[in-house]
Parts: sequence; structure tokens; C-alpha cells
Amino acid sequence: MTPPDPSQALVGLRFAIGLGSWLTPRVTGRLFGLDAKANPQLPYVARLFGARDVALGAGIMLGHGEARSLWLQVGLACDVADALAGLAAGTRGDLGPFSAVLVTGTALGAAALGRAALRAREASPPAAAPVS
Repeated sequence: MTPPDPSQALVGLRFAIGLGSWLTPRVTGRLFGLDAKANPQLPYVARLFGARDVALGAGIMLGHGEARSLWLQVGLACDVADALAGLAAGTRGDLGPFSAVLVTGTALGAAALGRAALRAREASPPAAAPVS
């Protein structure tokens, strides 16, 4: 029996958060405790973030071999940067404690999934590229 592939969960998470941030930035912002009324720039920034997450998810989903590993590494770096940004924002008071925990926790969860996906790739033999 083949163990579950963490990259599948990561792709799902990236698409869910990315598409949510792009299509409904105010609603997604509220889910993270952010107030779009107090910050009218939130939808714009959320859409930038959403586009990035969808691109990272698509790269993982469509990449093969070393390309997929590279997408996982780039995503891991983005997730660590997001977690550090959440910690900094919470520490400086730019985000309330609830929002800081949500954004930082989500980023750390995605980083953990990314690391698990990289480890799973290291433990399994390389797959052949699909025939076009």
C-alpha cells in the first residue's frame, strides 16, 4: 500500500486559499481575522497572494521530477517567509493576536506539508516523466 502523498494535500490547500483570496478577498480576509473595511487595500494584496499560491500549487501539480522538487522548495521558502511575516506583524501589533496566530499557523502548516512532500520524494525512487 502506497502512503498518501503530502503534495496532494498541499496542492489542495494552495488552490483553496489562493482561489479564495483571488475570487473573494474580503471573505477570505475575514476568515483570517482581517478587516477589509479598515484596510481598503486588503483585496488588492490578497489577490497578489492568491495568484502566487495558485501558481505554486499548479507548479507542484504539473511539475515532474526535479521540477516538482524545485516548486516544493520555492513554496517552502514562501511559507517560511509568510510565517516570519505573521510573527513580525503579531509582535509589532500590525495584526491582532487571533489573526497573527491564524496566518502564522496556516503558513507553518503549509511549510510542514511542503517539507513532508520533499521528504517523501527523497524516500521514493524517481518517477518517469509522462509521455507526451
